[in-house]
Amino acid sequence: MTTSSLPHFTFRNGLQVPLLGMGSWAMGDKQNQRKSEIESLQYGLDAGLRVIDTAEMYGNGRSEALVGDALKGRRQKAFLVSKVLPSNASYENTIRACERSLKHLQTDYLDLYLLHWRSAVPLKETVRAFEDLTKRGLIKAWGVSNFDCSDMEELDHVSTNCLANQVLYSLEHRGIEYDLISWNAKKNIATMAYSPIGQGADLIQHPTLKAIAAHHETSLGPASAAQIALSWVLRHKNILAIPKAGTLEHQKQNIAALEIQLTEKDLAELERAFPPPTHKVPLAVI
Repeated sequence: MTTSSLPHFTFRNGLQVPLLGMGSWAMGDKQNQRKSEIESLQYGLDAGLRVIDTAEMYGNGRSEALVGDALKGRRQKAFLVSKVLPSNASYENTIRACERSLKHLQTDYLDLYLLHWRSAVPLKETVRAFEDLTKRGLIKAWGVSNFDCSDMEELDHVSTNCLANQVLYSLEHRGIEYDLISWNAKKNIATMAYSPIGQGADLIQHPTLKAIAAHHETSLGPASAAQIALSWVLRHKNILAIPKAGTLEHQKQNIAALEIQLTEKDLAELERAFPPPTHKVPLAVI
């Protein structure tokens, strides 16, 4: 699959990025995995997966530092996302946190800067910092993470410049389908799905996913349950998925998931195994 043939997502500012991006949670924590993690990110960038997501919280800056090393000679290929901790969400601390993240990442700007989750700091104060960072050219755009509809409604009264809302979304966490996905879409705010393949082995060991995988092939060989789970999220043309891939092989498998076309029968079986929400549920967060 070539870069030009990758399915794309279009932000409301007109910028296009592939529907599949790359997460970096826990990357940089183990020195003996560093080379493999950098190789994975660089392969993804070279394959056209522009979005790399990180955060100051991940390893207390270690993830950002690893991403910065992976970006050497490739910065222009990347749509770089980082996040500020709620404990740093005051005006002054948001500015400092962004400047610190830029140093870790060895870059002079972020494409997108997110508030990691809600804090006691008034949203208008954090937004004022985001807007000033934008004016200074240190960030191109800003958004939020782990915001439910009520949070987004409150934010909408503060500013309508939010570009994205990054939330947990996978077959086992479908709560945002009840209202949040449509709310974001109505306001032309991008929904970014973190952990689309789940955390740990529970989801990818599900018998339904394994059974469906047995009927699909990719250019790398037989499909896996993880690829089916990722393909299910990627079928949404208005959701940007950012799974983590700490090895080159894992990255290749994620990219190959783009080749899978789930059938109506597949989707019906997944609906039975992982029912959609029928009522409002609290926003899932990990």
